[in-house]
Amino acid sequence: MGAFSGVVFNLEFAEQFGAATPWLSLLVAGLVGGLFSIIHAAATVHFRADHVVSGTVLNLMAPALAVFLVKVLYNKGQTDNLSQTFGRFDFPVLANIPVIGDIFFKSTSLLGYLAIAFSFLAWFILFKTRFGLRLRSVGEHPQAADTLGINVYKMRYLGVIISGFLGGIGGAIYAQSISVNFSVTTIVGPGFIALAAMIFGKWNPIGAMLSSLFFGLSQSLAVIGSQLPFLQGVPAVYLQIAPYVLTILVLAAFFGKAVAPKADGINYIKSK
Repeated sequence: MGAFSGVVFNLEFAEQFGAATPWLSLLVAGLVGGLFSIIHAAATVHFRADHVVSGTVLNLMAPALAVFLVKVLYNKGQTDNLSQTFGRFDFPVLANIPVIGDIFFKSTSLLGYLAIAFSFLAWFILFKTRFGLRLRSVGEHPQAADTLGINVYKMRYLGVIISGFLGGIGGAIYAQSISVNFSVTTIVGPGFIALAAMIFGKWNPIGAMLSSLFFGLSQSLAVIGSQLPFLQGVPAVYLQIAPYVLTILVLAAFFGKAVAPKADGINYIKSK
């Protein structure tokens, strides 16, 4: 829903806001993602539905709803291409550094560096602030948190809504920097790869960021693999499925070793 709402906002307001449109679209996408996630929060926290079932239903419903709305709004199966996208970014001064500047700081994605910085901010919030410690406590031992006066239901609602907000932003970034439009195939699989990155990163924001870089590298091989001498003989289809194969291998290898929060996926019933 974040990708859909971000693209629609971009298309409708590109003339009014110009180059600022993609950035404003992130805010809109985040708000839509947060609102949409309230459905999951209400189902799992308030009505105590199974987390996997609720998440699966929403994952099936969201793409179908988005494509239906595209058909209603634009009378076709996909939107037009965006005129305002994030494009490429050159870092001042740093882009002029020999070799390193060409690799890391020239014609690159500013959002990629912002995402890396945000992972450190998320780690600080989760592990060093009062809010983060409370949020983690309701995922580890909600009964103990409740006895200390923490509103478990409120914190769990906030956790789900924040994740929906960030997920919406992620979808809008993907749609406005890679696909530059919205269709049924715009978001196919990256969310599940993100889950694998979270498990691979042991539920730590910095670990998840490093895992995401690993999966991003595997995805980029499908684009630049033919230009690398040692991959020129590999069929393109193998490079395209590589990220998903790696996801399965990572889950198989690390799922038992990565310890999830003890109350992850478990409904909480307040003691009477």
